[in-house]
Amino acid sequence: MSPDLLALAAIALWGSLATLGVALASVPPFLLTGSGLLVGSLIALPLSGFDLRRWRVPAPTLAVGVGGLFGFHFLLFMALRLAPPVQANLVNYLWPLGMVVLAPWFLPGMRVRIGHVAAALLGFAGACVAMLGRAPAAPALHAGFHWGYLFAFGSALIWAGYSLMTRRLPPFPTAAVGGFAAIAGVLALLCHVLLEAPTHLSAAQWGLIALLGLGPLGGAFFLWDAALKRGDPRRIGLLAFLTPLLSTALLMLVRRQRPDASIVLATLMIVGAAWWGSRVGARA
Repeated sequence: MSPDLLALAAIALWGSLATLGVALASVPPFLLTGSGLLVGSLIALPLSGFDLRRWRVPAPTLAVGVGGLFGFHFLLFMALRLAPPVQANLVNYLWPLGMVVLAPWFLPGMRVRIGHVAAALLGFAGACVAMLGRAPAAPALHAGFHWGYLFAFGSALIWAGYSLMTRRLPPFPTAAVGGFAAIAGVLALLCHVLLEAPTHLSAAQWGLIALLGLGPLGGAFFLWDAALKRGDPRRIGLLAFLTPLLSTALLMLVRRQRPDASIVLATLMIVGAAWWGSRVGARA
């Protein structure tokens, strides 16, 4: 499978995160993330032939992997606690732009041209349109500075850095992502114990958490790792702007809302940005 298709498969799974999150809104976020990551880590078992020795990686690689998965979610949840969620999510979605702009810093020999940056800005604008133009009414925006924005920006930097660093680290099997997810899941559950109230989950909620772990908090990470190892991170970063668009569209579908003009505009902007960025790469 091509790197673009692998990335699109991961993005499609991440697009279901908001819908599952709404269905599990009563579950504390760290409990939800920790449980989902632990379920997702089990995907690595068949990938490694049920040989846990294939999860072993050097300490620096482990630190990057666990730091990427745990740091991203921890800072994002702290941002959502301290800042208005709509703006915090918008700041967090700077990470695809970060992948495009920071690629030369992490990957020597890779250049970023003006066209790449312009396409990434267009993609980010499309993501904003998708998230702010949500039917039936646009979400409220709140003026003023909030410290949570710094956490959201840090979360974006961590995920962009993690995504690029996987290309710079010594080669490791994609199955090792299971170890990253397992340790990050344990850390998230520890945050649940320290920061959140105890919660009793129903059988239906555990079933949805299993879907969450197999999809956006599990399978997506393995697909993303495979895509980044094989593809151009600048192009993959542009494709990642499809995530908020798919997320919003799926929520509207589940709620039986008709797509409005903002979804059409966001689609044109994001797909156009991906096409533009690919043309820049082709000319280069």
